[in-house]
Amino acid sequence: MRAACGFLPPYVLKELAEADHPDVREAARETLSVTAAFRQNRIDTPSLTAPAPPTQFVLTRTVYDTSNSMALPGTEVRGEGMAPTLDGTVNRAYESLGLAFAFLQEVYGRHSVDDANLPLDATVHYRRRFNNALWDGSQMIFGDGDGLIFNDFTLVIDIPTHEIFHGVTQYTAGLVYQDEAGALNESVSDVFGSLAKQYGRQQTADQADWLIGAGLFTPAVRGQALRSLKDPGSAFDDPKLGGKDPQPKHMADYVHTGDDHGAVHYNSGIPNHAFYLAAIAIGGFAWEKTGRIWYETMTSGQLPQDCTFRQFAEATTNTAKRLYNSGSELAAVEDAWRAVGV
Repeated sequence: MRAACGFLPPYVLKELAEADHPDVREAARETLSVTAAFRQNRIDTPSLTAPAPPTQFVLTRTVYDTSNSMALPGTEVRGEGMAPTLDGTVNRAYESLGLAFAFLQEVYGRHSVDDANLPLDATVHYRRRFNNALWDGSQMIFGDGDGLIFNDFTLVIDIPTHEIFHGVTQYTAGLVYQDEAGALNESVSDVFGSLAKQYGRQQTADQADWLIGAGLFTPAVRGQALRSLKDPGSAFDDPKLGGKDPQPKHMADYVHTGDDHGAVHYNSGIPNHAFYLAAIAIGGFAWEKTGRIWYETMTSGQLPQDCTFRQFAEATTNTAKRLYNSGSELAAVEDAWRAVGV
């Protein structure tokens, strides 16, 4: 089976599934149902082992269009090297896959998701008013949004890299999608989604907004993004979404619940904030040093699949020590984990 994870957290969709507006309500309920099926496939899928990296980097992109149907992957509308189409959604999907590939290649020397030049495919215009974006284990799937709460999901540049990095995690650390390991799985995708956006904009750590999903909400929503690494719990505050962003940023506020596979979308705020604190302390382009520490930790083969926050903190600390001896980078990582209570 394929592995999949939706960009929107279930707690947001569940609130919208009870909305007064019938179109918002119906779109959220349908998205919840479809996303749940994809997500179960993700949980049932074991981690994968990629073949040895090839000697050359080969980018192969294909964008398909389902014309708001359920038939995946749809009709091919733009292949690698083809000219832009008249459909902005198609072109944005194509360019975002290119950014994801370039980021992995140029920063970490990785040959696509599997480190073996896995082709990057995307389907756009999936279903009607579909409020999500997914990586299903082999391709991206973009919804158009309902136009009332959510815009087109190709408009947000950190979405594809967030989702694609779920694939990288599956080919490397294989973190299970449950409890602290699941929260780390989500956090790592947030971290590298943010870093890819920063890389595309050539922003230093102190110039970046550290937001995930900025621009996804329509003007009808009181919120700047879905999540904030800089200040988890501050991304939105709107009764339509259930009130204030529920993410904690310290272990003292860790969310204990059986929902959302042990609150993986909630508690990811804690390691997210640790990364932000380390990146700001180290300074410069965050993908260069802090990102390198996180990436090499994920690809080290040393993390258990049911990794805890403490184990991940120790692993990143050991990686920082190996890469930078006992310099300021090590102190920044240690201080960051301490600051979030891990």
